[in-house]
Amino acid sequence: MTRPQWEVADVIRIAGSRFRQRYGKSLTWAQLKVIYAIALCRTAALGGHRDQCVRCGYQAISYNSCRNRHCPKCQTNAREKWRRTRQQELLPVGYFHLVFSVPHELIPLIWQNKKILFTLLFESSAATLLEVAADPKHLGAEIGFLSILHTWGQTLQPHPHIHCVVPGGGLSPDHIGWISSRSHFFLPVKVLSRVFRGKFLAGLRCAFRSQRLAFHGECLPLANEKTFATFLRILFRQDWVVYAKPPFGGPEHVLHYLARYTHRVAISNHRLLSVNDSHVTFRWKDYAHHNKQRAMTLSGEEFLRRFLQHVLPKSFPRIRYFGWLANRTRAELLPLCRLLLAQQPLAPANEPALWQCMRCQGPMHVVERLTTLQIFFPQTRRVPLLDSS
Repeated sequence: MTRPQWEVADVIRIAGSRFRQRYGKSLTWAQLKVIYAIALCRTAALGGHRDQCVRCGYQAISYNSCRNRHCPKCQTNAREKWRRTRQQELLPVGYFHLVFSVPHELIPLIWQNKKILFTLLFESSAATLLEVAADPKHLGAEIGFLSILHTWGQTLQPHPHIHCVVPGGGLSPDHIGWISSRSHFFLPVKVLSRVFRGKFLAGLRCAFRSQRLAFHGECLPLANEKTFATFLRILFRQDWVVYAKPPFGGPEHVLHYLARYTHRVAISNHRLLSVNDSHVTFRWKDYAHHNKQRAMTLSGEEFLRRFLQHVLPKSFPRIRYFGWLANRTRAELLPLCRLLLAQQPLAPANEPALWQCMRCQGPMHVVERLTTLQIFFPQTRRVPLLDSS
């Protein structure tokens, strides 16, 4: 993929000071860290390393990444490392992709209680899949799957939803057989929608009664018990959306597809069309009109405000595993699934070179670590890690 002309870092460098002047008092420390990390990512300010090609001996200096999980430039290596690990967990079955989302009326309350209600979104969607799949009227099996939290829509407005990727089948209740789903149908989305709605609202009611929810601004009236009960009744009367995407062509397509979701940030640099002193224009997909590509222009400050809405709470995991893929059961039940499916042991994934030589495409290896001072003043460099002769 070609290098994008514009980056979110450019927006921060151009509009960051105006943004901080306008919104500084309302920014969290986590949001400020994201601003500084993205602005400095892959610049001399973070230091770097001198790399040498093992084939032709070509040398180049690369600057260090910030490794912030909200940085558009730092997700490629993390995504590839995650993908190699998950490759060892694929089963020779079809895979399904389901999306759980909540009504728009809930978004202000969720945004004031991110950690609690994002967790509830994970737990209620997972419990829904596990319960409906275990029902003999549907699949009658114990399933395993991963869930990924996204909090944004195409225009960077809040849109919390959970992506679930599920193998097409599961273990029988006695764990002595594998029960396969139909090739083009996993579970009924209308049933999933109703169960998901009930579980989320039950969890929301429990959080209110235990006084774990905060209410500010437009949500302040919900602190009243009767008002909150009315709010829940209105939500219960609505149809909640659970969307089932077409099934994958097979396990060989799953990882390439997953890589687009697991380490995605609110907007990639490749969607930026232009950046100047006053405005940012980016490309977005209009799902309401047959995925038509459109362009949106915002002020730099508004763009950053929308972008930073999606900074997750500290240490909050946005990828989680459930059923027999959960950490506590994976080591025991995943090999059992392979055995029941007569799957041959998978060869360990090869670790590719992180950098390739721009001349011969050979692997580049680090021969010297460089501090910021050493980059700006080469005469202060230390002895190389490896002999580069």
